[in-house]
Amino acid sequence: MNNKSMVSENEMDGYEKVEQYNEEKIEKLSSLYKESLSILGENPDREGLKQTPERVAKAMQFLTHGYDLDPAEILRSAMFTEDHNQMVIVKDIEIYSMCEHHMLPFFGKAHVAYIPNGKIVGLSKIPRVVDAYARRLQVQERLTDQIKDCINNTLKPLGVAVVIEAAHMCMQMRGIQKQNSFTTTSSFTGAFEKEPTRREFLNLISANLH
Repeated sequence: MNNKSMVSENEMDGYEKVEQYNEEKIEKLSSLYKESLSILGENPDREGLKQTPERVAKAMQFLTHGYDLDPAEILRSAMFTEDHNQMVIVKDIEIYSMCEHHMLPFFGKAHVAYIPNGKIVGLSKIPRVVDAYARRLQVQERLTDQIKDCINNTLKPLGVAVVIEAAHMCMQMRGIQKQNSFTTTSSFTGAFEKEPTRREFLNLISANLH
């Protein structure tokens, strides 16, 4: 596989951004997007569109790079033995995904909780798992279940809860064109299937604690 990395670094804070592209895929996708522009009635050779097919190809590779990630391995890379059995919540995780029906974006926030059963995980890994599944062609319902199942199957906790709230461009830009509609999905397992625990979780993610 011919991969090309593009790296930029902010010297002030040491932040490094690495984007990796498969050159063969970029070439094939660029050709398809150039043809699409012609079909839509545009001139792909005019100044403003000359680089558009390649830009879109790179954008689509980035927006779907979750296919190259193993969410379970992300969790396993930072699992620790710890005698803590109270709820751990990471809320307001930004999500950006692509609807598989129209290939239009949907975006919003995910709230994830688990109750440890002898193992905890580095907190940054939970948003990474969310992103690994979100950066694929998705439906919100499946995305919610995949996050829950990955954490449940890898950590073996006492319970997992996931709630996602998102706005869908396929509803807002086309179709029914309802601008202020949001979709909420939830998935619970283990202790969160019991009403008091689930209610505590929902109250905590609704509270303005920070």
